[in-house]
Amino acid sequence: MKIRAYTTADIPAMLTIWNEIVEAGDAFPQEELLDPKTGAAFFSAQSRTAVAEDDDKTLLGLYILHPNNVGRCAHIANASYAVASAARGKHIGEMLVLDSIRKARGLGFHILQFNAVVESNVHARHLYERIGFRQLGVIPRGFRLKNGRYANICPYIYEL
Repeated sequence: MKIRAYTTADIPAMLTIWNEIVEAGDAFPQEELLDPKTGAAFFSAQSRTAVAEDDDKTLLGLYILHPNNVGRCAHIANASYAVASAARGKHIGEMLVLDSIRKARGLGFHILQFNAVVESNVHARHLYERIGFRQLGVIPRGFRLKNGRYANICPYIYEL
């Protein structure tokens, strides 16, 4: 498997992976699915967008990396990760997170912060903690699930 910067040719596969998670409604805060136009604009607006591909050039996952805020807080990065459901359990998420940490350092960020990790997303939380992220606390009922119920969110940070 290889992680590399995305190209515009990757966007259709990226949209499938990204929209699958948005549609599930239990991990990403976005509610609107991306289409080719909005997806191209969204992915190009990031500090880095990268994809994971297997030896057959099939896209298995992606991440976006960008400032978490502006001005005096712009040294803090934020990232989102998406792995195709058919490729989960193969440590692709871990490789994406580790690559994003290296790239965030290279881009001059000092901290990687995740604002809204849903408490029930135990696989992601265990991964982040194993890598060395620290949970900052719990925001009760901070995430509205697709079914209209609310779930707790757990912010995490990693000092680069």
